[in-house]
Amino acid sequence: MVVNKIIIHYLNLLLYMYKILRIHNRLIVGGPSLNVTLLCTHLNPDFETKLLVGKKDPHEKDAGYIAQQLGIIPIEITEMRRSVLPINDIKAYFKIKKIIKEFKPDIVHTHASKAGAIGRLAASSCHVKLIVHTFHGHVFHSYFSKTISALIVSFERFLARKTNVIIAISDLQKRELVDVYKIAPAGKIVTIPLGFNLEKYSIDKEKKRILFREKYGFDSNEIIIGIIGRIVPIKNHQMFVEVASLVKKKSGSHVRFAIIGDGASLPVVEKKSSALGLSYSYFLTHPKSKTDIVVTSWEKEIDQVLAGLDIVVLTSYNEGTPVSLIEAQAARKPVVSTNVGGVEDVITHGENGFLTAVNDIKSFANYVSTLIDDKDLRDKMGDTGYNNVINRYSKQRLIKDVKKLYLDFLEKEKRN
Repeated sequence: MVVNKIIIHYLNLLLYMYKILRIHNRLIVGGPSLNVTLLCTHLNPDFETKLLVGKKDPHEKDAGYIAQQLGIIPIEITEMRRSVLPINDIKAYFKIKKIIKEFKPDIVHTHASKAGAIGRLAASSCHVKLIVHTFHGHVFHSYFSKTISALIVSFERFLARKTNVIIAISDLQKRELVDVYKIAPAGKIVTIPLGFNLEKYSIDKEKKRILFREKYGFDSNEIIIGIIGRIVPIKNHQMFVEVASLVKKKSGSHVRFAIIGDGASLPVVEKKSSALGLSYSYFLTHPKSKTDIVVTSWEKEIDQVLAGLDIVVLTSYNEGTPVSLIEAQAARKPVVSTNVGGVEDVITHGENGFLTAVNDIKSFANYVSTLIDDKDLRDKMGDTGYNNVINRYSKQRLIKDVKKLYLDFLEKEKRN
């Protein structure tokens, strides 16, 4: 009888599936949503995952199709919105707390700021074994006033005390969290870079290049410089337009520019283009226009986009890990970027791309022009970039790292 009980006990341990409640701000286009959905589907058979997401704003591009493709049915917490709305935030807190009590997760893992705040408070009040939070970037500067930024930092320090493990997505971000903003001690923060399905960027590249150029009206012999992401102030598209103006004057009519994305700053981009004498078109209203700058709006097939571009740029004031630059390298494209946030973890100046200070328009334009004039350099940087990211940011590496983090903590808890 005793032997049977021991056998049953160990069988239960072997068969036990840990439960994860994963909470994400919103399922919108971008790196965080790609990582969240990958983690929801690739941690089997050790983990059962339930995904909670907030409600996106009207101007944001929905990424629900990614979850649908992977067979994920998320629960939407409609009160959890991007803006700080105390009544809604309180309602969201109690909704999440109720789900925690019913689901009884071993792990609550939150992603990004709003989900991190409400989710961690709810998980802490329910005494969840393991509370994990991932910073997919931060809003400690360049988003709000100094006073608001200081309040956000203070609140994040408070939340860190309710968190077992904090994940930084780059070593630079970890240094910022520990040394600059003093969010938590180094022992509480681990670095786990993002992971993506990078293989698709190497498949059928020539076919995809033709499809992209035919769709948006770019000729096969034109050099296309593209920027990918939300058109919002933090991404600094005005700098992109100013760079385009300088490059156009130097390189001539065979060079054009593509803005892949959409957002609230679209009128600013149009106005800036006009002021600098650049022709501008928005694909949804004027398709295949032969303008200097083409705004494509949102595009799901980023592998097709990258096959169609020759150079990828980023002009942001602030970044976490720049997903568009990782994907560009997976597609063997050279990049030019402002040196902000986690960019220098992804780009080594002079090897797989070029870096400049924010709004150093002249240097940025010179680097773009150098790449336009030198195809061998474009190819060399593209190959170097590919070797830089293909294993470092693979989905397999992400799953392995996160799984180890969870199991190490939970197994240690069992022994104690």
